[in-house]
Amino acid sequence: MHFCFVLGLGLLLIGTAAAEDEIRIVIKDHRFSPSEVRVKAHTKIKLLVSNEDQTAEEFESFSLNREKVVRAGQSITIFLPPLKPGSYDFFGDFHPDTAKGMVIAE
Repeated sequence: MHFCFVLGLGLLLIGTAAAEDEIRIVIKDHRFSPSEVRVKAHTKIKLLVSNEDQTAEEFESFSLNREKVVRAGQSITIFLPPLKPGSYDFFGDFHPDTAKGMVIAE
């Protein structure tokens, strides 16, 4: 019986460690919406980026070390490690003048 308790506690801890926040971002009219995303610091993040435009866009961020093309009408998933408190900018490489955004870890 003691073994079952320890096993259950171990599974609970594994589930907690794997938990992550999920954030949805939409690309429309060559802009990110929302353009500012607030997340919990020190928490894994799952970004779901959907492109509603008729052309591709590239999600790019030097500060997050991420770069991924989002085809027209498609979605991508970007996993971020736990972030330290701070601001992390991202932009659309194909439309950098309008497609801009920021992840703020608090």
